[in-house]
Amino acid sequence: MEKDQVFNKYSKYYNLLYSDKNYSAEADYIDKILASHGQNYGKVLELGCGTGGHARFLAQKGYIVHGIEQSSAMVKQATPCQNFSCEQGDICSFRIEEKFNALIALFHVISYQTTNRKLDAVFDNASKHLVDSGIFVFDFWFTPAVCSKGPEVRVKRMHGDGVEIIRIAEPEIHSAINQVDVKYSIFVQDTNLKTVEIISETHKMRHFSLMEIDLLCEKHGFHRVYAKEMMTSQLPSNNTWGICVVLKKN
Repeated sequence: MEKDQVFNKYSKYYNLLYSDKNYSAEADYIDKILASHGQNYGKVLELGCGTGGHARFLAQKGYIVHGIEQSSAMVKQATPCQNFSCEQGDICSFRIEEKFNALIALFHVISYQTTNRKLDAVFDNASKHLVDSGIFVFDFWFTPAVCSKGPEVRVKRMHGDGVEIIRIAEPEIHSAINQVDVKYSIFVQDTNLKTVEIISETHKMRHFSLMEIDLLCEKHGFHRVYAKEMMTSQLPSNNTWGICVVLKKN
């Protein structure tokens, strides 16, 4: 199932479901990474920008951010602001007649690229849109932690905008292909009309080892210059679910 299809129904409640996500703190973290690699306050291309949660905070800091998002429904919800714009497009195949000093892909966008074909296309496209020595920053699910800890069934409850939401996430593990299929069952009650909407979607997530990332780097003309736990900057371990890496274009 393509990402556009996956997120079309889900996107209606996306901002509410992740209203507890600390986009501001994550943007601060990315800002420090960009600054430490000499790319602060420049033009940034964001792959899979969603509704612009990270981009707006980076724009407030002075970055000029342009986002590419495959889900047309998500793009409609992304409110443009000064220094932030976005467009609908496939991160595997979009083309912009401009090169950037930095590309970012946050909230596990790379983990949604479950096939080798898509991964190759994204890395090739990233290289095409970066200047020489430009950097590619992204986070992903880390294989050692997924294998060690294992994904669990999770229930999330949120309310606001006249609705109450219960989301159940049930993982199905496919160890042979480093993939976890997360089945979402979302129950949305309209508190005024007393109606219930049920949404079912399956999000296929691929996890990676650092060796796999390095092989992709070698294939597409990058080298890895940073790999730490997302937000904490701790060295990766079997307990590190989310890794943030910085790749530099050769």
